[in-house]
Order: sequence, then structure tokens, then C-alpha cells
Amino acid sequence: MKRIFITGMGAVTPIGNDAASYWQSLVAGQSGAARITAFDPGDMPYTIACEVKNFTPPASKQGIDRWPRATQFALSVAQQALADSHLTIDKRNCERVGVFLATGGAGLPLVETYTTQMVEQGWRSLDPLSLLHMTPGEVSAAVAIELGARGPVMTHALACASGHYSVLEAYHFMQRGEADVFIAGGTESSITPITFAAFGRMGALASEACRPFSVNRDGLVAGEGAAAVVMETEEHARARGATLYAEVLGGKLTADAFHITAPDPESDGAVRAIVGALEQASTAPEEIDVVYAHGTATPLNDAAEALALRRAFGAWADRLYVTSIKSMIGHGFGAAGAQSLVAAVHTLRTDIAPPTINYTPDPAIDLHIVGNTAERVDARRAIVNAFGFGGHNVVLVVGKGEV
Repeated sequence: MKRIFITGMGAVTPIGNDAASYWQSLVAGQSGAARITAFDPGDMPYTIACEVKNFTPPASKQGIDRWPRATQFALSVAQQALADSHLTIDKRNCERVGVFLATGGAGLPLVETYTTQMVEQGWRSLDPLSLLHMTPGEVSAAVAIELGARGPVMTHALACASGHYSVLEAYHFMQRGEADVFIAGGTESSITPITFAAFGRMGALASEACRPFSVNRDGLVAGEGAAAVVMETEEHARARGATLYAEVLGGKLTADAFHITAPDPESDGAVRAIVGALEQASTAPEEIDVVYAHGTATPLNDAAEALALRRAFGAWADRLYVTSIKSMIGHGFGAAGAQSLVAAVHTLRTDIAPPTINYTPDPAIDLHIVGNTAERVDARRAIVNAFGFGGHNVVLVVGKGEV
């Protein structure tokens, strides 16, 4: 098995538009939630979201102002991660560099915009590239064109597990020798009237705040943003003297095959994902110290995830430090897993677990939740969970890199 390392990181989030400021805000317990500015929620009872603030689209040779916001986010985090890794893509290596940047909704907001525009102004008013802007495949393709990456390029769509799966699939491609480098992660920007109305009708939205694992949790807070990492084979990274931030040790994808939105109450799929990830990573349960939970703050999902951790880790579950950063940045949907991964890498490098803010213990959840204040932890290895609508379960295991 090849050893795969993370050598660069990028982030655009509601509490910081680069990986460093994002991490500082997480440790400080800063909330990105505020009243929606993207649209007027009118008579909806749900009025808060975690929106990205003060975002400036990066320079582009493709007319980035016409791109969906999610694609703009994707290019920003890809450029950040490349700069952080000190990697240059050129004609010598471009065919060995891949791009897997996932999304749940991609250009979904533009469906609303274009529909209104067509009704009001006619079909000839549409941008000639409107179809591409609405489809998920544009995300990775546009970034690959911009960066000149000519290796494997794909946009994954596994709902809330999308960005996480991109990292796992990049790991698999590199194990097969199909690339030396990947830019992998996820992006999302779907804070729109229709998506809000749909989530509201589903009963998934919080009324006031995101409270993962809390006794008074009542739903998720919609978020947006993106995160990406540069992944390299050990041989490639060492040959160019790259900093090895963390090691991707393995992971697992499973399906609940239970319900399109609700988790399996027995957590079978999530348990198999956690146990399978540990097996793929040749990691014993007792080697895991930190869990970056999916932690959406919906009553059913948090209870199911807590049960999964207890079933997968047994008595060792008492020793885990469990945190959910969605309490601060909201649910980034297709970006969520990648946003958690970037934070997990920082935890492995600093031995700090960021808090789950807005936390009031739930007696029914017998885990050590890192609540309201960051905690010190001897972080040897961590798992990162991402569980998506439809029963997609993705778990990654990451370990310390080298200074």
C-alpha cells in the first residue's frame, strides 16, 4: 500500500476564508450563524444561516463572474491548497495531477435564477453556458481547466457525504497508481428560497441555533463554503521536500439502504463504515482519539451517530473526544466532510479539539462531547464522519504527519 499524505489545505467558510483563519475561529468557538442575507425569508419560521462573508472571487482566465458561487469557492480553495503545498502544476507533471471536487447542489441556485429569467425575458436571455453552470460536473472541470490539471477529473455527488468521498476516492486512485497528486474536497452554495423552503418542509431546520448532540437540538443550520486538500504519494511529496501535514490512512463507503432522509435507527450502515474504515486503515479502535462527527443537530441523526460510535468502539468510546463543527459553520452539505477534514488535520498538528458550541448535555448520549470550549487532546489519529441523505456513509481515518 502506498502512503498518502496531505500537503496543502484551503478553506472558504462562514468564519474564515482561508485554512488558518478558519482554524483560529473554530478554536475560539466563533459562530457563523446570522440572519439570512441571500434572500428575504418572508413568513418562513427559519431565518438564520451560516453564510460566507467578505468573499472575493479569485482571479480566473475563464470569466469567473459568470460561474456559480459554489464553483468560485472551489477554485479559491484549490488555489489556496496548491499555494500552501508549494506545488506547481506544469507540463512536466500535469498528467499526474487529478481534481476531485464534489458538491451536493452545485449550480442549483442558478436553476431558480435562470427559470425566473426565462419566464420574464424569454429563452434567448439565457447565458449560452447556463446548462453547464447548473450541472455538478462543471465544478471539477472548471478548476482543472484553470489549473491545468490533466489527470483524473470528476465531481462526486453523494449529498452531505460528497466532499468527504472525493478524498476517499482520490486515495483509491492514488493507491492504483493513476495519479501522484490530487486536489480533493467539496463545495456548496445553496442558500436559496427553494432549498430553504424544501428543508423547512422536511422539518430539518433549526429554529434558533445549531446544537449538535444537545438535549434541546432541533435541526440543522444551512451553511455554505468549500474546503480542499492537496494529497500526494509519499514518494512524490518527499522528492520535492513537501511538508507532510497528515496521513490519509484509509476509509470506507457504505449504504444504509433504509430511507431517503432518515438514518437507520440501529446505525448499521454507519457502524460498518466506521469499522470498515478502521480495518482499511490498519488501525485499532484504541488508536483513535478524536472524532469529527457528522453532528447535524437533528434529533434522529445525532442519536444514530452516537449509537454508531458506541457500537463501533465499545468501551473505548468513553475515551473519544467527539466534536461537531457544524455548531459554528452550519451544515455545508457537499462541502461538510471536507471542511471537517481540514479541521481534523489542524487537530492532529496542534493537539486541540475545537468545541461544539451551543451545547447542553443530553443524558441519552453517553459520549465525551467537546462542549462549548476547546480541549487539549493527545491526538494520534482521528476519524471524520460524513453521513449523507439517502444513506451514504463515508468515514476517513487520518493520522499525524511529520513536522
